Formats: sequence, structure tokens, C-alpha cells
Amino acid sequence: MRNIVAITALLLLSAARLVAQDQKINSNATPPPVVKPARDFLMVQFGYTNWINKPDSGVSTKPFAYTFNTYLCYDFPIKKSKLSFAAGLGISTTTVYMDNQLLSVSDTGTRGVDATFVTDTANYKRYKFNTAYLQAPFELRYFSNPYNRNKGFKAAIGLQVGTLLSGHTKGLRSVEGTNIKDKIGTKRYLSPWNFAATARVGYGNFTLFASYNITNVFKDNAGPALTPMTLGICITGL
Repeated sequence: MRNIVAITALLLLSAARLVAQDQKINSNATPPPVVKPARDFLMVQFGYTNWINKPDSGVSTKPFAYTFNTYLCYDFPIKKSKLSFAAGLGISTTTVYMDNQLLSVSDTGTRGVDATFVTDTANYKRYKFNTAYLQAPFELRYFSNPYNRNKGFKAAIGLQVGTLLSGHTKGLRSVEGTNIKDKIGTKRYLSPWNFAATARVGYGNFTLFASYNITNVFKDNAGPALTPMTLGICITGL
């Protein structure tokens, strides 16, 4: 028993000496060369979008709706920390497919002053609603690898501010065997501004992202109070 205790104590003492020597070597060692850090200059995002607060009746969408964003950003390191601030500019588009419904957004006619979802009476094979915003993302970023940002853990939180570029509906229907596309574009009922809270987390050039809109799709009292939320993947580089 005494021999076992003595051997154990000797092993612990040896391990302690090795750790101390390793720490001394590491403290005196030359740090690895700094790779010119990638500033995540280009961000490309593709995600699934859902209107999370749509009413149980009156608005019916198909399961697949998507957002595609592309941004050019510039990264400003915060001194010698692992944090940085980034700002950029790009385009954000969202496409939602309606389920046996039409979205009446025409500027003509005698209907009311709001955008209205109505039952599809034209037998459309496919009917979608699309918006596009000029978007400016702002992010507070964290990167775990100070020597090469293309490797290691990354995370970011931020805010996106956008202005409406376009909004339209497009339907595909068949008339006597011929496919007809109906497209109506208008910005009259849509929110002219878009504000969204964002978050990203991942490794290297790939991160998962989420965004939650602070503003609704339509203006106040100009349509249903629909709030988009998006989950997806983000590819960064350069």
C-alpha cells in the first residue's frame, strides 16, 4: 500500500514538473505567424422563412418559403481583442408560395385599402409572393482563432436595416393547354422599411443564421400583421 502511494505521489510530482516546464516553454515561444484575417467580406445566406404570427384562418402558405441574401461587408477589429464590428450593404429577397390562395395587391379596382388574401378561383398551378429589400447588415462579431479567421469558432449578433426595392405576385395557370403567367407588382401596401434582429454561429466559413423581423410585411392597417422569421446557412469568405 505504501509503495502504491509513493509511486502515485511520484507520478503526480513528475506530471506537475512537466506542466510547469511546458508553460515556461510556451510563454517564451514565438507565437505563430498571423495570417491576414478574413474579414468575412462576402456573406451569402440561404434560409427557410416562415410567417410566425399568421392567423389560423385567412392566410394559407405552402411549407416551402425561402430567403436569399447576399452582402458585401467590411470588418473593423476592436483593438487586439477577439471582437470586431462589421457593416455592409446587399440585397435580401424573400419568396413565399401561397396554398390555394391569391394575394390581391393590385393598385387598381374598387376593393378596400388593404392587401387581402382570397381563395384561388383561377386554378393556379403555382402562386408566389416576392419582396426585395436593399439591406444594410450591422454585426458585433466574435472569432476564437486570432491568427486565422477562416478556421475556428465564430459567432455574431446584429441588426439589419433595409428599404423596399420591389414587391410582386406571380401566378402560373393553364388556359387551354397553354401556360399563362400573371405578374402584378406594387409597393403600395408593403412596409417601406425592414428592421430585423440577427444572430450567427458556426465554424470557419460556414455558420447557421437566424433573423427575426421587427417590422411586419405590410404597412399598419394595410394588410395582415405578418412577421417573418428565417433560419438558414451562411457562407462567408474573403
